Amino acid sequence: MSIQNRVAIITGATGGLGRVAAQKFAEQGARLALVGTNAEKLTQVAQTLNLPDERILLHVTDVSNPAGASALAELTREKFGQVDILLHLVGGWSGGKPVVDLDDRDMKNMLQQHLWTTYYLAQAIIPLMRTNRWGRILAVSSPFASHPAANLAPYAIAKAAQEALMLTIAQEEKEYGLTANLVLVKTIDTEHARETQPTPKNASWSTPEEIIATLLHLCSDEAVMINGARIPLFGSF
Repeated sequence: MSIQNRVAIITGATGGLGRVAAQKFAEQGARLALVGTNAEKLTQVAQTLNLPDERILLHVTDVSNPAGASALAELTREKFGQVDILLHLVGGWSGGKPVVDLDDRDMKNMLQQHLWTTYYLAQAIIPLMRTNRWGRILAVSSPFASHPAANLAPYAIAKAAQEALMLTIAQEEKEYGLTANLVLVKTIDTEHARETQPTPKNASWSTPEEIIATLLHLCSDEAVMINGARIPLFGSF
């Protein structure tokens, strides 16, 4: 398995999962375009990687609008000449209210974070991947997209929409050598509580390292036959 010199865009690069993704993909020899909304935090991530300038691009932008996604794609192409991998790790969570008590903003915010960011990035980046006839588009979703729980409607609906988009892309782009896959996570265990303080509640949590190991495999040539998959990383639901 090798992603040596592959160009990977990592959105949400300053988050707990994004930081691990940047480290692990750098170790495997990828060239990185790290994306976030805070310049200081992006610089901190870059400093931990200690990569030469020719292997890293830092870009502060909001990918929840088409202009931000398009600018990111163009800057990455200008810097590296290609885009091979999109690790879309942006997203948030909103819940706690039944449907009858929701504010419209709750639904709009979740759709913007999960569906629309994925849509804008796909439109901007897929044409570049088609040129090389090789690409990996990856996102993190949740089992709640297909098994909604009470009081989680905005999150569950937004994730279900994101999954539908990703699975559609998987079918539309396979003739160009692109794959699109999702890994499903209940909770990202950035503190490794499952290992240090195990409880029935955190038994189904996934560590960033476990998630990134799966994403790395999906980016390999050996994973070319995995397309349109929803891979569970939470044990039993």
